[in-house]
Amino acid sequence: MRERKRLTQVIENDQELKRRVGDLEAFFELAEEGEDVESDIAQELRTLSQRVDEIETQALLSGENDHRNALIVIHPGAGGAEAQDWAEMLLRMYLRWAERERFKAVVTDRLEGAEAGIKSATIEITGEYAYGLLQSEVGVHRLVRISPFDSAARRHTSFASVFVYPEIDDEIKIDIKPDDLRIDTYRAGGAGGQHVNMTDSAVRITHLPTNIVVQCQNERSQHKNKATAMKMLQSRLYDYEMRKKQAESDKLEASKSDINFGSQIRNYVLAPYRLVKDLRSKLEAGDVDRVLDGDLEPFMHAFLVWRKTGRLAGEDRELE
Repeated sequence: MRERKRLTQVIENDQELKRRVGDLEAFFELAEEGEDVESDIAQELRTLSQRVDEIETQALLSGENDHRNALIVIHPGAGGAEAQDWAEMLLRMYLRWAERERFKAVVTDRLEGAEAGIKSATIEITGEYAYGLLQSEVGVHRLVRISPFDSAARRHTSFASVFVYPEIDDEIKIDIKPDDLRIDTYRAGGAGGQHVNMTDSAVRITHLPTNIVVQCQNERSQHKNKATAMKMLQSRLYDYEMRKKQAESDKLEASKSDINFGSQIRNYVLAPYRLVKDLRSKLEAGDVDRVLDGDLEPFMHAFLVWRKTGRLAGEDRELE
């Protein structure tokens, strides 16, 4: 059924592009007859260009796990409140992106910072090709701005890291031995009412052989939090095994598409000028507020094109 849906979408996209190209040809014929349709042609070209990018993005999502839901894990870098505030800004950006894409987003774990921002957060994104799209976000994000926490109003640089994991469904079996787990319960932090603050409903699971730790405090029920944490652990272990499996081939063949955690992937500059620049695809956008409000599709498309073809943004057309 998934393959049928995919092929149906391919046919519908082809028919849509033919119709749009036909509309453009009609406008050009009117122009040859002396009609004032220049603005109509410009508008149709912009719309067609944007739609081609969207369809190209879909065509590039052909990885084994690209169609799956995703788990996003955000951690601030060193720098205390400054970095933690930046991590919270990224959290909001991805929630707004999910809203724009009409994906379901649930914050399954959130650890508040002492002064501001967050020490960590995990988001569960449910939607077709969520994992494939979010591959563009794996790595370190750098923010340059006038610090709201500095009384001298000096410019500061902050870092935060983003991990993305595919959510594993029942099609894939992950063997987890009970003896390999340490399960701790604790009281959830932050807002949530008397029940959250008075009961040990939050769950933390440590997989001892790999030292992978997951935690969930989203639900009032300890049982539900444990089930969610186990699902998160399955995804983390699957990603861990896949990385091990690919390690040897990664050593033999260095590729432009390899993105290792710890590499800086994108700069967000709010002062002295305003610019967002992806350091892999070289795509730039001057409307920083729009990007931070979740408009990530151009960056995701440019990343997928760069990963597949090595083509950099601007070699054919620039982001308006």
